[in-house]
Amino acid sequence: MSLKKFSRAGLVTLALGVALGLFLTVSPAGTSYAQTTAPAPAAAPAAAPAAPAAPPVCDATAKPPVLKDCKTDSGDTAWMLTSMALVLMMTIPGLALFYGGMVRKKNVLATVMQSFAITCLVTVLWMVVGYSWAFTDGGPYLGGMSRFLLNGMGTNVVSPLAATIPESVYMCFQMTFAIITPALIAGAFADRMKFSAMLWFMGLWSLFVYAPIAHWVWGGGWLGGLGVLDFAGGTVVHINAGVAGLMCALVLGKRKGLGTENMAPHNLVLTMIGASLLWVGWFGFNAGSAVAANQTAGMAMAVTQIATAAAALAWMFAEWTLRGKPSVLGICSGAVAGLVAITPASGFVAPTGALVIGIAAGVVCYWGATSLKHMFGYDDSLDAFGVHAVGGMVGALLTGVFAEKAINSAGSGLIDGNAGQVLIQIYGILGTLIYDAVATLIILFIVKAVIGLRVSEEAEREGLDVALHGEAVQ
Repeated sequence: MSLKKFSRAGLVTLALGVALGLFLTVSPAGTSYAQTTAPAPAAAPAAAPAAPAAPPVCDATAKPPVLKDCKTDSGDTAWMLTSMALVLMMTIPGLALFYGGMVRKKNVLATVMQSFAITCLVTVLWMVVGYSWAFTDGGPYLGGMSRFLLNGMGTNVVSPLAATIPESVYMCFQMTFAIITPALIAGAFADRMKFSAMLWFMGLWSLFVYAPIAHWVWGGGWLGGLGVLDFAGGTVVHINAGVAGLMCALVLGKRKGLGTENMAPHNLVLTMIGASLLWVGWFGFNAGSAVAANQTAGMAMAVTQIATAAAALAWMFAEWTLRGKPSVLGICSGAVAGLVAITPASGFVAPTGALVIGIAAGVVCYWGATSLKHMFGYDDSLDAFGVHAVGGMVGALLTGVFAEKAINSAGSGLIDGNAGQVLIQIYGILGTLIYDAVATLIILFIVKAVIGLRVSEEAEREGLDVALHGEAVQ
């Protein structure tokens, strides 16, 4: 099978999906029938025609939205510019250092290179078609092509999803989410994927998995329509990335020497710096998802801090109890687990809910990164599945428990008397998990058949820094 044939088949399938979505979402126009009435008496004066109603101006909630003469808010715009920069910092340098410190010295450059190259690749793909597929009108499963190559995105244009900021700012903010999601996957296959295969896989995955799921939840798709709550990406980013990471780990197989060679992290100082940058950047991730400088952003920032600290302590004490010592890697991993779990809940829960979510995430993700992995025997190198998928599921589920209308009128959970929200959250988790797993496997097998996925055993033993990039850390 050639890559060219696959690309044509993929595009045809997507076109048919968009056409079907449009067909299903367009309702037939009602037929108008004139009512016959008795003629008015001749003596009655003719009524003056009613003045036509003025069209609404800048009503993003109208169907379809009316965005004429929208005036952007300078405070919201400033906050979103800041948030965009904070989220970009999460990938480069945050995630690059976090992952780079956890691998062996001979693979550190290859690992940080993955984060940097993914940032560049996804930026271009997002500009070309990713943003349009995720955040423009289309069907319930995929957006349209109205923003292909960002066509029509002038300086005065706004999106109905963020009417108080320029659409260019909203596009860039969402771009940083599209960047970090595939970069998270790389932790699952660290030390063994070819660089060329990584680029092909990440490019295809960002278009055919990330963009559709982002549309499902945030862009007017079917999961958002069902009422799935995901404030900042527990489903779209973390479950999505973690499940894809597990598929990569299963298809590529285990690292050579796992269980017999020393694979301890080569520099935990880098990992702690990376985790710290992730923590700081996450305020842009969660509080920025309010898409405004308002009270929702303020509460999202507060609960993010609380849940992260609680999860770091929970992981640390669990490890301390079971293994005798609290580790630097453990407390850093616990903090990331808390950040992951609070992400879907951050705009919907109060501080008490955040505390419970953080504690649960620390304990459950510790189990996911240790016992669960050993139980099933897969080699998730840097625990992309154990932290991001497991933590994302914990957070998504508990969002259905702790969401409060007093915090956000758009969300109500079990403690508010809406037990059905828990079932909706489970439905969103399962829908994302199934599509992500199947689509990721298809992409992996196509790339494997065309160019191969894994480096040679010789290259793996020598180290990817020298074998793939001709460089080494001295």
